[in-house]
Amino acid sequence: MLPSQTLLHAAVFALTVLQALASDTFIAAVYEHSVILPDVTEEPVSPDDALALMNKNMDILEGAIKAAAQQGAHIIVTPEDGIYGWRFTREAIYPYLEDIPDPAVNWIPCTDPTRFGPAPVQERLSCMARNNSIYVVANIGDKKVCNSSDPSCPSDGRYQYNTAVVFDPEGKLVARYHKYNLFMSETQFNYPKEPEAVTFETPFGKFGIFTCFDILFREPAVVLVNELQVDTVLFPTAWMNVLPFLTAIEFHSAWAMGMGVNFLAANTHYTNMSMTGSGIYAPNGARAYYYNMKTEDGHLLIAELDSHPRLSPASLPAVKWSSYASNVKTSSINDHDFSGVIFHDRFTFTELTKPEGNLSICQKDLCCHLSYKMAEKQEDEVYVLGAFDGLHVVEGQYYLQICTLLKCKSTDLNMCGQPVDTAKTKFEMFSLSGTFGTNYVFPEVLYSGVQLAPGEFEVLSDGRLISKTRPTKPVITVTLFGRWYEKD
Repeated sequence: MLPSQTLLHAAVFALTVLQALASDTFIAAVYEHSVILPDVTEEPVSPDDALALMNKNMDILEGAIKAAAQQGAHIIVTPEDGIYGWRFTREAIYPYLEDIPDPAVNWIPCTDPTRFGPAPVQERLSCMARNNSIYVVANIGDKKVCNSSDPSCPSDGRYQYNTAVVFDPEGKLVARYHKYNLFMSETQFNYPKEPEAVTFETPFGKFGIFTCFDILFREPAVVLVNELQVDTVLFPTAWMNVLPFLTAIEFHSAWAMGMGVNFLAANTHYTNMSMTGSGIYAPNGARAYYYNMKTEDGHLLIAELDSHPRLSPASLPAVKWSSYASNVKTSSINDHDFSGVIFHDRFTFTELTKPEGNLSICQKDLCCHLSYKMAEKQEDEVYVLGAFDGLHVVEGQYYLQICTLLKCKSTDLNMCGQPVDTAKTKFEMFSLSGTFGTNYVFPEVLYSGVQLAPGEFEVLSDGRLISKTRPTKPVITVTLFGRWYEKD
């Protein structure tokens, strides 16, 4: 006979599954965590000291998981580096790693913790999921022994992977993803020999998972959405914001809209490195988001999402991104053209010198077109229309095509492209389009105070990003981010 506690858990889990099956929606949660960091050291600490640090972070994460479950959440995503931080050499991170098996082994660490050797972190995460009847998504480190028969085996005889794991409401390990596109500072980790496309089924749709920098590359990001047709992407991240755009909330919300999926982005919170910005995003805009550069507090977000967003009446129509812009006649002469830099990329800009009008700017094969009318033009503020068409080569190499309406930092045109987070000028309307060579275009509007504008703009099937209503706040950027994966 099963113990009464086990029977009770089985009944609660069954009820949770039935409730999810009965609904076309689910409740999602993400937690932005202010990570407790280890001391900087090149020498490994003891396994006990490593676990003590991780338990401090997991104490906080457990509180967030309990709170989310109590509010009805079916799944919660926690950040990249959320359990041990990021101040590591390859040797120093080793005590924090565990051997994470393939989920095909059908393992519940909470009830069988030593099946694959010591795994206290996996055991605790599994119990958090099981005790709260919720899917738990976390980022930890995986270690795999290798030897000289493997020509790729590192000299220390092991692979170390930045790894996302998912435990279901029973506490079973159902997904393991090794990050493929490592950020340039992640020298403590290896990348897998082949990119992984990790998916798993839930009662509320098909889920996929990848980590942070992966979002900018075809594998795994496009493969998961377009080829494997996931409904929801889980995204642990440690995203360093780059204003005036590529802030976490702006780009991640835009990506969800452009790809037509739900996107659960959990960021670390560390303002010294401009890390903040988490959100629960749907194809028609943000359902909940958080951006805070003023305090070091963590934050829990909870929102309802459609289980199958492609079937939702609110999903975006198929968009031919260059359809409208390709038919706009442009003048080859513009007295107000000049160049400027945004995040190391050299844009071509033209100034909005009138309170309303139609403007075009081109760079290489990309021509961007803007129609606009300002409502309250401030004399001490300058706006430009910008275009970038080229290879970004700083922290990685990837092709971009970007059209943007952008507020400059000051009236000095040399400052255009510098970080901006506030504005006073309001617009009556705007319409932005471009001659994109890719169908992977991500639209977003960012208001003063680093605020999104869900419901206040729309994308037409001919590729125009237009204001749906009169914008309610001053504009920082109106942007179409084109990621030209096909040229990689």
